Amino acid sequence: MYGSNTALRKRARRVVIRASLEHVSKAWSWLFLLLLLLGFSLANPRFLDFVNLQNIVTNMAFVLLLALGQTFVIITGGLDLSTGYVMGLASVVAATVVMLIGASVPLFLTVLAALLCGLLLGQLPGLINGLIIARLSVPPFIVTLGMYGIACGVGFLLEHEQPVTVTLEGVNTLGNGYLFYIISGMGIQFWQVPVKLAKAHVLQPLGVLPFQLLVSIVLIIACYWLLAQTRFGRHTYAIGGNAEAALRAGIAVARHKILIYMLSAGLASLAGVLYVFRYTSGTADGGNPLLIDSIAAVVIGGASLFGGEGTIMGTVIGTLIIAVLQNGLVILGINAYWQFIATGLVIILAVLVDQLKGRFAA
Repeated sequence: MYGSNTALRKRARRVVIRASLEHVSKAWSWLFLLLLLLGFSLANPRFLDFVNLQNIVTNMAFVLLLALGQTFVIITGGLDLSTGYVMGLASVVAATVVMLIGASVPLFLTVLAALLCGLLLGQLPGLINGLIIARLSVPPFIVTLGMYGIACGVGFLLEHEQPVTVTLEGVNTLGNGYLFYIISGMGIQFWQVPVKLAKAHVLQPLGVLPFQLLVSIVLIIACYWLLAQTRFGRHTYAIGGNAEAALRAGIAVARHKILIYMLSAGLASLAGVLYVFRYTSGTADGGNPLLIDSIAAVVIGGASLFGGEGTIMGTVIGTLIIAVLQNGLVILGINAYWQFIATGLVIILAVLVDQLKGRFAA
């Protein structure tokens, strides 16, 4: 009897430990983000400065847009390697449109034309990716790697081997402006700092809620709703879990995959247009350095590279981890090359945690 009780207690202890580890594995990205914030803030108090925190969430906007589209693709069991150069191609197209139209029409129409042209042309690589993957059953890695090269070449040809610089006044305000500014002695000013203010007043205007952050918030909400609350999202998970079963259940798997890759390319194109507004130039390789970060953000956020798992909030946390890590290393004055090493280590850690979750599920 005593031996039986001892065995039961050991079994119960193992169950509790396993359940605790499983919960930790699911929430590890949140815990890791908190540890990063705590560590960098203790190492340098300037890290928690309001301006620096705004810079973090603003600078992560481009990676976030690529990662949001990548989330849908990875949940279906695919991978989109073309988004970096699709972003660059869209930025070149948008910058060219702005310069061609110039000041001949109101700024609003110029921006709208650049946005539409960038998005429409950016949809073409996504459509081609989706058709070849879904209709011809070619592995996504091969197809999107080929599109990676095509988008790269077309982008460089359109820009004539040098970035397209935008000189139109007002474009920079859209990419670097804030919802409102707090100015000493003058209170709050919305949209922009008045031009006629005395220099003493405009030395230290505090911008609050950058436009890039507002766009990111809107897209996070939209993608969260699409993935978590709609039939489109349910079908995305079903295809990632078992494409054959999803097809037998009546889901148009091929059409859905085409839409997924078009969505990924569309968000990458939007990132390219916003790149023009922020940096007043379009360059073919502007998004290429962000590709690995976007995939890493999705994996760190809990998505499985085998498909069927992933959330928008997880992707947001993953993007924040990368942004905080890079910003914190810069604040501490650490060599920039360590950013690549740190990001790589976090990716490996995320994959290990994903494998650990799989063992718990088994």
